[in-house]
Amino acid sequence: MVLHLQKCQEEWKDLEEEFQQLQETHRTYKQKLEELSTLQATCSASIQKQKRALKDLQCSFQRCKRNCSLKELELVEQINHQIKERQNVFFDMEAYLPKKNGLYLNLVLGNVNVTLLNNQAKFAYKDEYEKFKLYLTIILFLGAVACRFVLHYRVTDEVFNFLLVWYYCTLTIRESILISNGSRIKGWWVSHHYVSTFLSGVMLTWPEGLIYQMFRNQFLAFSIFQSCVQFLQYYYQSGCLYRLRALGERNHLDLTVEGFQSWMWRGLTFLLPFLFFGHFWQLYNAITLFELSRHEKCKEWQVFVLALTFLVLFLGNFLTTLKVVHAKFQKNKLKKL
Repeated sequence: MVLHLQKCQEEWKDLEEEFQQLQETHRTYKQKLEELSTLQATCSASIQKQKRALKDLQCSFQRCKRNCSLKELELVEQINHQIKERQNVFFDMEAYLPKKNGLYLNLVLGNVNVTLLNNQAKFAYKDEYEKFKLYLTIILFLGAVACRFVLHYRVTDEVFNFLLVWYYCTLTIRESILISNGSRIKGWWVSHHYVSTFLSGVMLTWPEGLIYQMFRNQFLAFSIFQSCVQFLQYYYQSGCLYRLRALGERNHLDLTVEGFQSWMWRGLTFLLPFLFFGHFWQLYNAITLFELSRHEKCKEWQVFVLALTFLVLFLGNFLTTLKVVHAKFQKNKLKKL
């Protein structure tokens, strides 16, 4: 018993020493955190000051252009180019500094700091986002197939539509966090997910009836095709991004998207027919719904709203893809000259 008590006392002394060391380490940690917060505030203030000064300088140069000689004009253009490069540097700097959330993140999360402070955490979050998209694409594909060919029940349709709403809502939140951390995804491919969330929500509220049944199979078939295209896009875009990052031509936080961008040109042009077919299927959905909205037995407001939403999706997807393809062709023509 005495030996056992002595052993316990020795263990307590060892723990006491470790505890003292832990307290000292934690004290140092809190001190470094305060220093970090001070450095972050200083950097953020300096960046904002630089931005304001550069903006004023650009306006001054713009006024000077009116009375400049040719040589002075070249100098002004050179400085303006350097100012644009400096703005890109500021963007990269701010990706590692806490910043105020946008309106959407404030509404969803509140004023919570979502900035990840090191590359490892940023890359891990980005990879988790990509895996989330891949896994949910497979689940949505299986769900659409099951509802279309096996489960002809309204309740299973509701579960599928609810899953779509949750998926797109989650994507918009995760993308907003990635953008806050330096991802350069922008333009229509961000808005696309907000529109898709709205569309899925309207589908979820569409009550059972004749008009719903007339459109149900067409929508589920479209969902199956869309999941297949998204899977192909993920597979080939991720491979293309990997090569471009290895060559230093793309940002490490660039993401796969449900569309076509200029960097995807290499080896991914075979996807264009599938993308355009999907865009025109959205137009076909819109036309079908517009016709159904004029049906004598149609009393649901969801039919006309869905028709407009599918039309918006078609126009956004088709025009954005067409713009990218046209710009790429123009760029290739200039290279040949």
